[in-house]
Amino acid sequence: MTMPWDVIRTDILAITSYPVPHAEGFIKLDAMENPYALPLPLSDQLGERIAQVALNRYPLPRPRQLLDKLKCVMHIPDDCDVLLGNGSDELINLIATACAKPGAKILAPVPGFVMYSMSAKLAHIEFVGVPLNVDLTLDVGAMLRAIAVYQPAVIYLSYPNNPTGTLFCDSDIERIVRAANRSLIVIDEAYQLFAQRTWISRVSEFDNVVVMRTVSKIGLAGIRLGYLVGLPVWISEFDKVRPPYNINVLTQATVDFMLDHLDVLEMQAAETRAQRARLALEIKALPNFHVFPSSANFLLVRVVDATEVFNALLRAWILIKNVSKMHPLLVECLRITVGTSDENTQLIATLKNTLL
Repeated sequence: MTMPWDVIRTDILAITSYPVPHAEGFIKLDAMENPYALPLPLSDQLGERIAQVALNRYPLPRPRQLLDKLKCVMHIPDDCDVLLGNGSDELINLIATACAKPGAKILAPVPGFVMYSMSAKLAHIEFVGVPLNVDLTLDVGAMLRAIAVYQPAVIYLSYPNNPTGTLFCDSDIERIVRAANRSLIVIDEAYQLFAQRTWISRVSEFDNVVVMRTVSKIGLAGIRLGYLVGLPVWISEFDKVRPPYNINVLTQATVDFMLDHLDVLEMQAAETRAQRARLALEIKALPNFHVFPSSANFLLVRVVDATEVFNALLRAWILIKNVSKMHPLLVECLRITVGTSDENTQLIATLKNTLL
């Protein structure tokens, strides 16, 4: 009898699938989601729009009207093109697949988004992680040395970084871009609405820079849409490895509708930024809690015993992310998504009641 280990790659057999914890009934502060639902009048209008979608037809593979609307609303330069992906994860996989020449390497600061290294592994590309400084800022010198040694095909720079929340300095990024003249630089702006900084307007200045975004963090995680912005010479090549019909009709219709109501998501992001500042102050006031600066919709917090704090919150039905074993720089660290005012109040109260 043929078994999986007879035909599946040994490196695939050796890994586990991406862990997604059971969250029903929990205050969910583990996945950097927007905690706010759409207001009822708007959600009703969206439902009416969705009801008109032709579910019996394949989606447009390159929905030109939607792409043009996205470019206009997001202020994407006219000389750039856009590629849609089933979340940023698919775009990261497409980039790895397209760049998987023999001996190719993907480089990124670590700790960083795990899908950069995972996509490299699946594409049989060597991943090179360059540690951040101990304060979790970008080690530019180490990055430049690694670029010179490894000559990577692709360099990922999260702006801001996950799981640290760090917003790398623009001048440091520019040094890397100019030094990596044989690499593609992917600037990942998943948390752009919370950082309020972008490189999209500068993509045309460089022939080796693309910007990647997702709508997941701003309130539309359920529809799974990411987009890549770059010069047409890059986008046309990555489009060749995109699965046909990868963006379903419901996602396309939802995005088209929400682009007319982006102000709602922007107001929710503004509330999250205000709650982020409040939550940081209240956690800092707790003994033995260190909060790292964050430009995202989450906080990285170092505590005396991350597992104890994580389990105490779990018992109180509050779910956060224990990242303490992801990388040596994250020892005893927890990542806490910024929730609503009530959720944040319950979090702080639980920390005070159970741990102090």
